[in-house]
Amino acid sequence: MYLELFDIFLLTLVIAAGAFWWSSLKHRDLALRTARASCKQMGLQLLDESVGLKKLRLQRDTDGMVKLLRCYSFEFASTGDERYIGEIDMLGKRITRQFHQPHRVLDIH
Repeated sequence: MYLELFDIFLLTLVIAAGAFWWSSLKHRDLALRTARASCKQMGLQLLDESVGLKKLRLQRDTDGMVKLLRCYSFEFASTGDERYIGEIDMLGKRITRQFHQPHRVLDIH
């Protein structure tokens, strides 16, 4: 059996795409766990129990290394009436920013 250069290229491309997909699943899971924890800590309800990839681009970290910046968004509720937007940014495997849109707070006495 002989493999031509094009066959090796296609096989490498398929393996690289699979590795990227697997890595993306791990990053999405970390973003979801972070969203759950921050909502729980703030007394908010994470809606739909999901995060969605909003942006994907290359960016340099503080050491000058080029890494993927992944920006995830999610929705949460504070009173149960309105939906608000939250965001989590990850540079490589590190969470660089968490944001919760200004929201109503229940005043319970």
